Amino acid sequence: MEENTPTVSLVSCMQFVRRGVAKAVPEKIELTEKELETIIKQTADELRITEAGDDVSDEDEVSTPCDAPRNPNDEFDFENYDTEDTSNPIGIGSVATLPNLGDLSDNVQIRTEGADSDEEDDIIKADDNLLLVGHVESDASVLEVYIFNKDEGSFYVHHDIILPWFPLCIEWLSHDPSEPQPGNLCALGGMDPVIQVWDLDIENCLEPAFKLGRKPNKKKKTKRVGHKDAVLDLSWNRNFTHVLASGSTDKTVLLWDLDQGTPHTKLDYFQDKVQSLSFHPYEAQTLLTGACDGRARVTDCRSAAAACRAWSLHGEIERVHWDAHSPFCFAMSNNVGKVAYVDCRQDEPLWTINAHEKEVTGLILNEKVPGMMITVGMDGKLKTWDITSSGAVQVSESTSRVGAALCAALCPEAAWSVAVGGDNKQSCIQLVELDQVEQVMNKFGSRPLVAVKTEPSAMDT
Repeated sequence: MEENTPTVSLVSCMQFVRRGVAKAVPEKIELTEKELETIIKQTADELRITEAGDDVSDEDEVSTPCDAPRNPNDEFDFENYDTEDTSNPIGIGSVATLPNLGDLSDNVQIRTEGADSDEEDDIIKADDNLLLVGHVESDASVLEVYIFNKDEGSFYVHHDIILPWFPLCIEWLSHDPSEPQPGNLCALGGMDPVIQVWDLDIENCLEPAFKLGRKPNKKKKTKRVGHKDAVLDLSWNRNFTHVLASGSTDKTVLLWDLDQGTPHTKLDYFQDKVQSLSFHPYEAQTLLTGACDGRARVTDCRSAAAACRAWSLHGEIERVHWDAHSPFCFAMSNNVGKVAYVDCRQDEPLWTINAHEKEVTGLILNEKVPGMMITVGMDGKLKTWDITSSGAVQVSESTSRVGAALCAALCPEAAWSVAVGGDNKQSCIQLVELDQVEQVMNKFGSRPLVAVKTEPSAMDT
C-alpha cells in the first residue's frame, strides 16, 4: 500500500467557474497511439530548442499594439470601456502561439458524439459548476476539471489536462480572441514565464489554445516578450474583457491585450515578487495588487504613469480581495497570519487581526453574504469571520483534511460551498459545506443573499 502512495500530492491553486458557460458535451480529440507519440516527440524537440535559447538582451520587449491608443493617457481606453466596439477583431500575432499539430492536423478527429458521450457523468448540466484545480502528484502536474452540483451532491473529476510545469495560479475567462462568441477558457501561470490559455470545452487536448509571452532564443534571433520568471497570479478584467493582468516573481505586473496577444503596460514599481492580483469587480480601470514587499497597492490603469496608492502590512502579502459590498474596501493577508481591512479613502488599514498562526493562503469576502470573510492557512485551519468597518469577530474554526492549506475558492452560485486545497498526500482537496456548520448558520443564516450594486470608484477620492 505504501508503494502506491505518491511522494508528493498537493493542490496549488483552484477556481470555480459559474454555471451555464461550459458545453454540455465537450468536444474530444481522439488520437491514435502513433499520432500521440509523434506529437510528444515534436513537443519535446521544441522544448529542447527553447531551453537552449539565451536572452538576447536584459530588456523585456513590450510590444506596441497595431492600432495607436485612443488616448495617450489611457492606453486601454478604460474610461470608454462600456462603449467599446464589440466586433472583437482578431489580432493575435506570433507571440500568442496557436496550437500546431503539424502534418497530423488532418488526422485529428473531434468527437462530439459517441458511445460514452451521452453517459450521465460526461454531460455537463446547466446547474453544474466547474472547479478548476492545479494538482501536482510526484513528477506530474495536471489541470483537473471537476463537476460540482450542490443540489445533487455531485463532486468528481470530469476530465484533466497534463501540464508541462508546476501550476501556481488559475484564472477563468470567457474572452476568446479567435471567436466572436464568448468561450470557456482557463489561463494558467506557473514556474514557466509563459502563460498558457486552455479551452475547457475540448477534452484530451495536448496544447493550449494560445500562449501569452515568449522566451528569448539566440538561434531564432527572437527577444523575450512577457515575464522573465514564474507567474504567481492572474486576474481577468470582467468589465474590459480583453485585458488580463499577470503578476510575477520578476517584480512586475503586466497588462495583456488578449486580442493582440501582447503586453501593453508594465507596472514595475514593486520591490519584491507580486503574489496576488484582483481587478475591481465593477471598475475596469482599478487593479489591486499584493506583493512580498509588504504592500498592497491600488492602481488606476487609466494613467500613463500608472498612479497608485499603497498600504502596508508587515511581512509578505499573500492574498488580496475586494469587498463587493463595500467597493471602496479590500482585505489583505500576509505570511505571518495577519489579515487587514482597508478603506481606500483612508491612509491606514481600518483594522488588523491575528487570523492564523502561519501564512493566510486563502482569503475570501463572500459576495452573496454581506460581512462574511473566510480564511484558510498553512496551519490547516479554515475560519469564518463576521466583519464590519470597525473590526472582525471569529464565527467558526475547523481543521481541514488537506494538511497545510494552500488555496481556497468559493462557489459563485452556492454561497456556503468552499473548496480547499492542500498538501496532504491522502486527501489534498476538500469541499466544505458551511451551511452544515451550526455557528455559521446562527450568525449568517438569517442574512438575505443579496445582489451587489455598483458604487463610486475607489480611486476617485
